[in-house]
Amino acid sequence: MTWTAYLDAHQSRFIAELMDFIAIPSVSADPAHGADMVRAAEWVAGRLTAAGLDHARVIATKGHPVVVADWLHAGPDRPTVLIYGHFDVQPPEPLEAWTSPPFVPEIRDGRVYGRGASDDKGGLMTPILACEALLAQGALPVNVKFFVEGEEEIGSPSIPDAVRALAHELAADMVFSADGLQWTPDQPQILEALKGIVKLELVVKGPRADQHSGLYGAGIANPAMALAQILASLKSTDGTITVAGFYDDVIDLTPEDRAAIAAIPHDETAWLAETGAPAAVGEPFYTTRERLWARPTIDINGLTSGWQGAGSKTVLPAEARAKITCRLVPVQTPEGVHRRIADHVAAHCPPGVTVETRLIPGGADPLILPRGHNAGAVAESVLTEVYGRAPYRARVGGSIPILSTFRDVLGLHAVVLGFSHDDENLHAPDEFFRLKAFRRGQEVYARLLERLGA
Repeated sequence: MTWTAYLDAHQSRFIAELMDFIAIPSVSADPAHGADMVRAAEWVAGRLTAAGLDHARVIATKGHPVVVADWLHAGPDRPTVLIYGHFDVQPPEPLEAWTSPPFVPEIRDGRVYGRGASDDKGGLMTPILACEALLAQGALPVNVKFFVEGEEEIGSPSIPDAVRALAHELAADMVFSADGLQWTPDQPQILEALKGIVKLELVVKGPRADQHSGLYGAGIANPAMALAQILASLKSTDGTITVAGFYDDVIDLTPEDRAAIAAIPHDETAWLAETGAPAAVGEPFYTTRERLWARPTIDINGLTSGWQGAGSKTVLPAEARAKITCRLVPVQTPEGVHRRIADHVAAHCPPGVTVETRLIPGGADPLILPRGHNAGAVAESVLTEVYGRAPYRARVGGSIPILSTFRDVLGLHAVVLGFSHDDENLHAPDEFFRLKAFRRGQEVYARLLERLGA
């Protein structure tokens, strides 16, 4: 039986297995799901073994476990391919916004719905099933290793140490990430760049406890107001980040870079309609797509202070907090941006309060795939065959933290070869994965391994 026929014959089973995988609530951000994280890791290890790979095992880290497996019988004259994915998922809240429960997967209109269906459980399954189909013919055409983590959605804080400890075991000639996006369901893409990220929390403190706003409001500082003033100082109204030195390490776009970005279609009206936002805004002198793909950002992700319940409680809060992330571009670093923001915050702290800028674990450096990357060229040829059209060479504003670790520890630049689409409610209620993409991804990985073996 050919691998194509094998995939067709077993697709119903594969979909059922994907639904079993989605049903595990592997929420890495929530300590209450620690046992579920272990259960998901064990499920992945079992599925790799069932596919025919060797030495599949769960390895503990300082945080959530990782899973490794390999098949190394193709011989020393064949390349070794490392495949990456993750089994952790985002928190599902708000639960009331889901049409069906997030961990009770459901198929509707050729799509499987559930938290993690698209990011990244469906994507992770595609190379595993491709290996199974090829092994059903007798052997893989290349040597293959898998590294699957459980911390991607929280920034992979424990994973660099795990990769360093396993560096010899993970040594390979190339690495492919099964966590990634296609441009549209019928238009492939090769990602040439991802942004880095740094995560911060600002903590502003004033009185020792909440105070009566009438008795004390005119005499002592309000931490919530002070926080608002600090946050407002980070960016001008035209979208320019005002932190001293923030742009010093940014490599600006060349005319060739801007032309390559402009060559990829962008319907701004349709894009805005998808978001529900009334207008596009951002740093002046750059197009929306340039800002999304190749300019650094600073964003407030959460605010906490004072009374949050119904009605009014007239307090002057003792403390105010803000969660901030910055998306970084070459050659910014999480450490450098953290230092500059901390200096800015300290300099703009109003009198009567104290402020601390805390670094949240899980940062990542920005990445650019070198032009002429040979594994990327092979992936491009396979995508062109399967989709009937050449992939776009695109960038993305998101981050996959482990990819910089692969570069720094293993010396490998990852080719991002996933099959999700950005309309699939990743990180939002009613996340789904197209079953057509699920099947197509299996074919792409099977053809890719064949081509690399040739």
